[in-house]
Amino acid sequence: MKWRSLDEQTDSEKGMPLRLRLEERRAMIRQYVPAETQAVSARTIETLRQSGIAARALAVGATPPAFTLPDQDDRAVSNSELLKTAKLVVVFFRGRWCPFCVAQLEAMNEALPAIQQAGGALVAISPQTVKQNFFMHDQHKLAFPLLSDSGNAAARQFGLAYRLPDEQKAVYQRTFVNLPFINGDSSWELPLAATYVFGQDGRVTWSSVSADYTERPEPEEIVRAIRLE
Repeated sequence: MKWRSLDEQTDSEKGMPLRLRLEERRAMIRQYVPAETQAVSARTIETLRQSGIAARALAVGATPPAFTLPDQDDRAVSNSELLKTAKLVVVFFRGRWCPFCVAQLEAMNEALPAIQQAGGALVAISPQTVKQNFFMHDQHKLAFPLLSDSGNAAARQFGLAYRLPDEQKAVYQRTFVNLPFINGDSSWELPLAATYVFGQDGRVTWSSVSADYTERPEPEEIVRAIRLE
């Protein structure tokens, strides 16, 4: 399957709600991905749900640890510095190879002016290398920083990191999702799909954490959360 890049979208698609973009991708998977491969992904999601990892992740009211991570241009970005001038939206995503992550970041890119007008700043964090973030930032014409979380160190502090089950790892290996190359380590770990809003006092004021990587919050919901903070 070939997933559209941002510049291949029509004007109507650029304004499409995120839920419809995600459903489009689910429909393509149902149509083109072998049933046994879909079953592996479904089992992985269910295992994560049963583990309770999403419920244990950093929650509303918590104060996260400070992080300083390199952006796509290898410049250091810290949450403490960003919070001096704005509320902060942090999106944890899996990587540029994930069509659901691409859909979310494209939608967030379109919502960036509304996020900024509401008094927020936006960063997105993944375990992929600085070089991979550079390629993604350039390809999709993103206007916010993509931060490289080597070894999922920040994701682990947020309670989001998990190791892929062997059967899901085997699927990725067969489909050339080479996480050791993309992420620069051999852990085969990923973060849950998660979005946080932080007030300028550093506390979590809103969060969306899911064991299902095909589920992401609508950007409009995030903008409302910034305004209500």
